[in-house]
Amino acid sequence: MESENCWVWFKGSLKEGGAWKGGFTYRKDEKPGVLIQSPAYVQCRVPDWRITTTEPKDKYKEPNIPNNPVWKII
Repeated sequence: MESENCWVWFKGSLKEGGAWKGGFTYRKDEKPGVLIQSPAYVQCRVPDWRITTTEPKDKYKEPNIPNNPVWKII
């Protein structure tokens, strides 16, 4: 499995909105979603819609969440 650079969507808190954060790599495997890694965060698996491989023009514009996603941020 090869790793690629990506930006990951973080929802934020009740007081702050979400934002895209760079500095991650991701890997796809046979399991749902993608495995993200960064020296500043614990490695974890997230849904595909939470990452982008191109730098977002607007770092605060949320991603398109598909209907009935496997995982959803509430």
